[in-house]
Amino acid sequence: MSQKPSNPKGTRDFNPLTLKRRRYIIDTIRSVFTSFGFNEIETPSLEKRSTLYQKYGNEGDKFLFNIINSGEKIKKANIKSFENQNYNDFVSSISEKGLRFDLTVPLARYVSQHQNEITFPFKRFQIQNVWRADRPQKGRYQEFTQCDADVIGSKSVLLEFEMLQMFSSVFKRLKLDDVSIRINHRSVLNIIAKQIGINNNFGEFLVILDKIDKIGIDKAKEEIKSKFNNLNDIDKIFGMISQKMSPKKYLNNLKNNFTLEADDILLNELESLSNLIDNDDSLIDIEFDLSLARGLEYYTGLIYEVSSKSNFDIGSLGGGGRYENLTEAFNLKDNSGIGISFGLDRIYHVIEDLGLFPKNIALNNDILVINFGKEYLIKISSLINDLRSNGRNVFVYPDKNKLSKQFTYSDKNNFSYALIYGSSEKDRSSIKLRDLKTGKENEFGFEKLIEHFKK
Repeated sequence: MSQKPSNPKGTRDFNPLTLKRRRYIIDTIRSVFTSFGFNEIETPSLEKRSTLYQKYGNEGDKFLFNIINSGEKIKKANIKSFENQNYNDFVSSISEKGLRFDLTVPLARYVSQHQNEITFPFKRFQIQNVWRADRPQKGRYQEFTQCDADVIGSKSVLLEFEMLQMFSSVFKRLKLDDVSIRINHRSVLNIIAKQIGINNNFGEFLVILDKIDKIGIDKAKEEIKSKFNNLNDIDKIFGMISQKMSPKKYLNNLKNNFTLEADDILLNELESLSNLIDNDDSLIDIEFDLSLARGLEYYTGLIYEVSSKSNFDIGSLGGGGRYENLTEAFNLKDNSGIGISFGLDRIYHVIEDLGLFPKNIALNNDILVINFGKEYLIKISSLINDLRSNGRNVFVYPDKNKLSKQFTYSDKNNFSYALIYGSSEKDRSSIKLRDLKTGKENEFGFEKLIEHFKK
């Protein structure tokens, strides 16, 4: 018995209705991006492995999809590295390219490569697929779509605020009222780590914090205690960081409980952002959260994460943050960036679970032309062309099957109208239009039919 065909693990097929619903979300996001002055670019699905590798931290690098060299190049495989369990060197010897892990590192490569063609600050958005060799589950796939907006070339805190405005605008337009944005700052996390007594392995500290939503804050605290020695005030500090705070409470906690080492720039940035938030009542719920880490290594400043209040299992619906040094990896210095990303697939699941897709997103096929034979279709071919030119979607049934079969097809595919042109219509020099929703039929001359649809 032949094996039933199936998708690769962590990938999906999309039927027509699912695609229409995905495009509803994408069109909403795209319209918000363009309203804030962002322009769209696209980059290749493939990137050089050297572009991707060591940009996401040790955890991120584990999930890169590497593409094996083809042909004679496979002979360059470094077998000794494999035998010595130096797997990164071995993979580098057999793979020169990989599938992009996200859209931010390719953006940094793009900006550095095309810097002489770009006017800074550069505002771009990108809606494309990315690939991660992660364990699939609901809302987490190995191939998925990211919708990103980034600005390269400015450190203004107004951009931090603009990202919050875009998050809010998209989720309000999608009628997702049960979402909130959590905010933190990587410099604040660095201060927390030092105060606890973690002066090295800051990345490992972030990886553990980033798992709090999955394992809980108590387990995260115990994991930190087991991996780091001579810790200070960890119970007190973890009691504090488990709380969600208003912007003012967040600032007061920083000033009263942590040694800020006269970091006026950080405080001024957070105070400016807090004032901007307080004076804009169009934003969705915003909480400051000292436990928010976001695991990707390239973030250096403010970080965001958007979650559903009622569907915690789905994971984050969006995220992002400020990155200062990412373009330096591609020889472009002093070009700070900030960006956000919407998780299309997870947003889809939440909208579907809540029944919030608009009712008019349906497989409403338009006009089905009933096939009485080629000689009749030839007679009305110019009419069909005119209907299409006037914006109607016309499907000509390709085979001269029984009428019952053709009308069964129209029912199953939710057509609105059927055009009927057979021997009796030919004799009367007319064409019959049946409304498939009501069953009502009308007969028209060819020109009158076009006028009817124009109305």
